Amino acid sequence: MSKRNHEDDPKTAPIVAAKDPAAEADAKTPDGPGSSDPSGLSQQERRLIAEMEDLKSTLIRRQADFENYRKRIERERQQDRHRGIEGIVESLLPVLDGFERALATRGDAGYEEYRKGFELIARQLNDLLAKRGLEKIEAEGKPFDPQLHHAVGRVESLDVPDGTVLAVLQAGYRFHDRVLRPAMVRVAAYPAAKSVN
Repeated sequence: MSKRNHEDDPKTAPIVAAKDPAAEADAKTPDGPGSSDPSGLSQQERRLIAEMEDLKSTLIRRQADFENYRKRIERERQQDRHRGIEGIVESLLPVLDGFERALATRGDAGYEEYRKGFELIARQLNDLLAKRGLEKIEAEGKPFDPQLHHAVGRVESLDVPDGTVLAVLQAGYRFHDRVLRPAMVRVAAYPAAKSVN
């Protein structure tokens, strides 16, 4: 058999490596390794980068949600602590009232020594409660505010503007910006005949 016949015979022809169809497809597709993509990234690489960016943004959102949750829990804990102390502070308000009444009275010369002791105890108690968040509501000479004051009487007067607090009968208190007890006050009112419209 001649050399020519040997090459034409399929049984004796040399074995040629088969081409990989996937490699051919990659070479032909625009996103394959042989594509002319200016970034030089394959479709799979771009997809992985997009997934990574999506995961990063999800992580950032989750961190922000967790931080908001942590702050809310801390705020609620703080409010719970305040509510726990609030009952104790409220029960001490009559004691403060008693000190104020005792200090307001006048008597014999020996009273002055007692007064100094009362003032010292009252100051210590006020300081202690102020450190815990108790604040006395300033009322006298201020315009009447129904959120801070409880009017128990009206006094006709032209000396001050209508609605001005003339006297405080019982002190009011706020506890961490929440009104614990409004101040009981007397309020000025213009006389009915001379009412200003």
